[in-house]
Amino acid sequence: MGARVTSRVNPLKPLQGEQLRASNPADLVWLSASAGTGKTHVLTARVLRLLLSEVKPETILCLTFTKAGAAEMADRIHARLAHWVRLDGNQLADELRALGEAHDATAVRRARMLFAEVLDAPGGGLRIQTIHAFCQTLLAGFPAEAGLTPGFKPLEGREEAALARQTLAELLVDAESNGDLGLIDDVRALSLRLGEDKTEAYLRGCARQADAFAALGPREGIEARVRSGLGVPLGDVESVILKGCAEFDIACLHPIARANAAWATATGLCDADKVSAFLAATPGRRVELLESLLSVAWTTKREPRAYGARLRALEPRYAEHCERLAEQCAELLGLRARAALAARIAAGLRAGQAYARAYADAKRSSGRVDFDDLIRFTVRLLTTDGIGDWVRYKLDQATDHILVDEAQDTNANQWAIVAGLAGEFFAGEGAKGNVHRTIFTVGDFKQAIYGFQGTDPEAFRAASIRFGERAAAVDREFIQLSLDRSFRSTPPILELVDQLIAEVGAETMGVSERVERHVSARAGLPGQVTIWSAVAPGAGEPDEEDGEEGWIDDATRTFATRLARQIRTWIEEGLWITGRGRPLRPEDILILVRKRGALASLIVARLHAEGVPVAGVDRLRLNAPLGVRDLLSAIRFALQPEDDLNLAGLLVSPLIGWSQEQLYAVGFGRRGSLWRAVRDQDQDAAATLHAVLAMADLSTPHRFIETILSGPMQGRRRLLERLGEEARDPIEELLNAALGFEIQAMPTLQRFLDWFDRGEVDITRDPSAPADAV
Repeated sequence: MGARVTSRVNPLKPLQGEQLRASNPADLVWLSASAGTGKTHVLTARVLRLLLSEVKPETILCLTFTKAGAAEMADRIHARLAHWVRLDGNQLADELRALGEAHDATAVRRARMLFAEVLDAPGGGLRIQTIHAFCQTLLAGFPAEAGLTPGFKPLEGREEAALARQTLAELLVDAESNGDLGLIDDVRALSLRLGEDKTEAYLRGCARQADAFAALGPREGIEARVRSGLGVPLGDVESVILKGCAEFDIACLHPIARANAAWATATGLCDADKVSAFLAATPGRRVELLESLLSVAWTTKREPRAYGARLRALEPRYAEHCERLAEQCAELLGLRARAALAARIAAGLRAGQAYARAYADAKRSSGRVDFDDLIRFTVRLLTTDGIGDWVRYKLDQATDHILVDEAQDTNANQWAIVAGLAGEFFAGEGAKGNVHRTIFTVGDFKQAIYGFQGTDPEAFRAASIRFGERAAAVDREFIQLSLDRSFRSTPPILELVDQLIAEVGAETMGVSERVERHVSARAGLPGQVTIWSAVAPGAGEPDEEDGEEGWIDDATRTFATRLARQIRTWIEEGLWITGRGRPLRPEDILILVRKRGALASLIVARLHAEGVPVAGVDRLRLNAPLGVRDLLSAIRFALQPEDDLNLAGLLVSPLIGWSQEQLYAVGFGRRGSLWRAVRDQDQDAAATLHAVLAMADLSTPHRFIETILSGPMQGRRRLLERLGEEARDPIEELLNAALGFEIQAMPTLQRFLDWFDRGEVDITRDPSAPADAV
């Protein structure tokens, strides 16, 4: 992974208490860290301390759950090491002291060398990857053994969605052309029950569990297996119900009829007639009267009816007889209901199985895999007899220290991969003799948000127990530590969190152990939590008009209005922020919503209406930021250097750095194209532009842009100096877009530019993230 160096790095904060102990590079550590307790600081410190203890960079493997987490970790570590190179001896000694490391002259010299050592390390140095990226790298080395096509490529989000829909369309077309009416009926039943969007989501979920659906066996036997599980006999259920009505135990019915007739009320006479009608009916007619007969004993809510004292006096065993009546009716009617349920479940399973198989075939034929495949095939590779042992041995040769971030979001299969990587760590000398080897994991089950991907807080806890047992077997201690001192939140907020957790209980949160209470490192600072009443539909503001937003429900519009007015009031009244020593400003406010949708956009609109400055939803057209437009101008120049207007924009961009006066002096009154005038009058600019042209036919879009940013042009530095740090994210997203494009199309500059100009490429969060910021 290439180093990305941040220009400004703050002094390293001293590690405190459990932070210092958790970062000890010699220990096996399982760390539970609540939000805001400095877990990323500890993770970074542990890597730095590993490097300071002369661990080779290439033997360190850091696994994270998200690309953003991997990028942040890599950025912090590389920036810190680069910062150390520039510090004087005393300042660097202070940094080492903050880490709890030796800080003499020898240690300072060692620290200065680390940045170069990491850059020069074999294999690209530190391996800081998402677990999916690690799996992709591993499988690429053993594709045939894993059962994959050599040269396979992972599916990105848009590609996956397109392939999923294409697979469904082709599946239905093939079913119709082959006369597979059963499959068409199954998908139709699923669509009628769930709707179009939810049906597609369900089928894509089935594709993620391809192995489980393959294990269902032949399609023809699925409903029989479901029936067996629900206690429904095979064959015609109606004939079973008919037989049950013919053999109905009527001994309980006569006393019920007599008691109700003697009671002689309208209700009693009606119930007596229902029983008499059932007794006089044929078995076929009795099937039709089952619901009516059941109403004598049960209410419409399927609860026992209340029996008055008069009925009990007329028939002391009345309740017992009614219980027997209800038991028989419910059993027969339940057979029908369970059979219908089995049919619906089986239809869904058959459709899911067919789709999962078709989607797997579509991926295989195109040489693609999705994220679930990466995990599934890696687990299979590591656990296959013979080849699995060899693969684990090769991995063991390359890895001595494993760090797992966001461990609460790691599911059982992913833990199996980590266990496979660390297998030799607990096998005596292992494959590398007496080399000291460690595992460090950090997570917080309270932040587990990926349950839809199979994560479970109990898996986090179970993994800690398993690793602890394996460490104990070789006389090593797996230290369990916890960080609960928050540097982010003030006491009132943490007190509310503790109170809510105490009330709902640990079991409700998916864990079986006590939850540690939070301690604020910002004691004494004020804070306040205000809980607003929910806004019910129909409770709109008196002056709230539908306008152009009438399609949004009134509760949503009312809430957005109240929120905007409250913020305006805070600002107008000068709500004092003690920690900052000034009144509240708009930039101090962050609004979180559960998902990007109507509410987020409406809040922005309401804030504008109330005169509150707002940055807008955290979504940005990628072709809007100036830094991105400058880089696109470089691509356009490489493709068409005679485009005078584009070249003029490139010349005055930070990449070339001309002033408007320089452009005017060269461009005004020229003969021929602007590119010819530049070559005649500015040799430095011409040399830079010639280098851009030289890459046009040889570079992929990603390499072209990265060379401009990191090569001799120093484009990244120039753009950030002119446009500020806020330009960094759009630039990095452009690189990501270029890399994603190369996966799905012929990677030429012209194709990339056409694709980019056609689409609406947005900067958005990871699509799996549940919350968005306004």
